[in-house]
Amino acid sequence: MPTLDIAKVVAAMDVRLVRMPPERTAQRVFLETYRRTTLAVGKAIEDAQFEDPEWVERWDVVFADLYLAALDLDLAGSPDVPRPWRLAFSAPESLPALRHVLLGINAHINYDLPQALLAVISDEEFADPVVMARRARDHERIDGVLSGRVAAEDDELGVVSTRTVVDRVLQPLNRLSSKRFLREARQNVWHNTVELQQARVAGKQVYAARLADLEVLSAARIADLLAPGQVLLRLAVAGFGVTLPPPATGSVAQEAQ
Repeated sequence: MPTLDIAKVVAAMDVRLVRMPPERTAQRVFLETYRRTTLAVGKAIEDAQFEDPEWVERWDVVFADLYLAALDLDLAGSPDVPRPWRLAFSAPESLPALRHVLLGINAHINYDLPQALLAVISDEEFADPVVMARRARDHERIDGVLSGRVAAEDDELGVVSTRTVVDRVLQPLNRLSSKRFLREARQNVWHNTVELQQARVAGKQVYAARLADLEVLSAARIADLLAPGQVLLRLAVAGFGVTLPPPATGSVAQEAQ
């Protein structure tokens, strides 16, 4: 059942934390990270940091529900978990906590976020430049909330995951890298949302094909996130987001088959 406000989202996360099987340490780390971020968004709304706080809250609730739905499907052993989430949930528990969080961020931002935005922006609003400019500014303000969480979340991960000497030396640069790739990913999200909206207008089949493309592109990012080396520095240079190409005769999903 969909949640209605951020307080209920946090309560729903708490329920899942209690129910989380003890062997699912990685999923717990991501859920705890997401819970803290959700609380930060809620505080930013209370502090009047957005032009349209009611819209931001609706958007944040829809966004969180996509993750919670994927998590519930996975916990139930369903085959219907979206591919980016399925790959994130099935990653080896032995991976560092940071890698698991990045896998979750990939699925949630690259795949879920355009869908969440589309769910709370009507076709009529897309046609109104004044409304869309306001939506875009509030979308960008989320960057400020996330950037403000980077240092604190980095400290949290340091508690649950052992760091090498190199990791500790690179910590300041890694934090800057995190802020940069999160900003880049959200810029791509806005582009992908517009692409999906155009597909929605064109019809259900066109939309389904474009969403399948986004699913394939988001899943393909997993390889970059699992590659050895300093992943945050690599993402800062190469980018974290995915970009839907212009519509073509053959889709990305078809080519991947």
